[in-house]
Amino acid sequence: MQLNIGSIKLPHAAVLAPMSGITDQPFRRIVRSLGGGLVVSEMIASHAVLNSLKKEIRKLKFSAKEEAPLSIQLAGWEPEIMAEAAKISEQLGASLIDINLGCPAKKVTGRYSGSALMQYPEQTANICSAVVNSVGVPVTLKMRLGWNDKNKNAPEIGMIAEDVGIKMLVVHGRTRNQMYKGKADWYEIKKTVEKVSIPVLVNGDINNLNDVETAMKLSRAHGVMIGRGSQGRPWIIGQAGDLLSKKRIRNTPTINQRRDIMLAHLEDMLVCYGSNGMRLARKHIAWYAYGLPGSAALRDVANNTHNSSIVFKAVDRFFEKQCEAA
Repeated sequence: MQLNIGSIKLPHAAVLAPMSGITDQPFRRIVRSLGGGLVVSEMIASHAVLNSLKKEIRKLKFSAKEEAPLSIQLAGWEPEIMAEAAKISEQLGASLIDINLGCPAKKVTGRYSGSALMQYPEQTANICSAVVNSVGVPVTLKMRLGWNDKNKNAPEIGMIAEDVGIKMLVVHGRTRNQMYKGKADWYEIKKTVEKVSIPVLVNGDINNLNDVETAMKLSRAHGVMIGRGSQGRPWIIGQAGDLLSKKRIRNTPTINQRRDIMLAHLEDMLVCYGSNGMRLARKHIAWYAYGLPGSAALRDVANNTHNSSIVFKAVDRFFEKQCEAA
């Protein structure tokens, strides 16, 4: 199954979801090296792009040539500022622009951004139109089922977005009020799929290939977007892409391959962030080791030192023990 987003032809229909503090350049690169297709940046506040705030601009660090196709996700509530931020992102080399209508965090929704915009269809239309008309690359939109159970208006928002030129939708199978509680409702996403003619991706609680098959069957979507399911398992995007393309599914990495993937990821984080890289890598170390014997001891080392050589030695010892026990 190939996925086309406007003029962009993707190798397959499995996409890495934007995740704050996670889908930075090192993580996107490791996903891409393992068969990932389209990857999406962390959510970036449109005001921050224009004001050049260091923390947000750092998220825009990417290699247009190496990472293409790359989507930059923007959040905001003012059409003019969103449009200007989209222009800057395109000039930096973004292949696509994604508009965030899905983030449920109070610091975002409190400013009428993210999923709060689903309560304001007219403003959403204005934002989408402004962004679409400001750039030459395809623009997509990621949203939730709605604000709450009484207001599941994703189909309405989807039709509005398509009318003003949005080229693809992603629907997370929860309302904003659910946050990340309960189970994503993949079947409910089908209502949006049936109302639009542009591609729709199903998102939420997709943690393995069985989930990919079930989510696709229930939603009738055109592809999947995987977020938390890729944490510690960046190879799942490539495997899901193989499944959807009806290709032979690449093998899950062996213990030794898993070690090499983890070390390559950590090394890239050091290159990207310098001495701060080990602190930022702690969550990734925990995810890579999750469920394996001795993972708690490895987390202990990672959480209590900034010394990369100590951490790398601990990782080597950890995986040596996994091989011995196999």
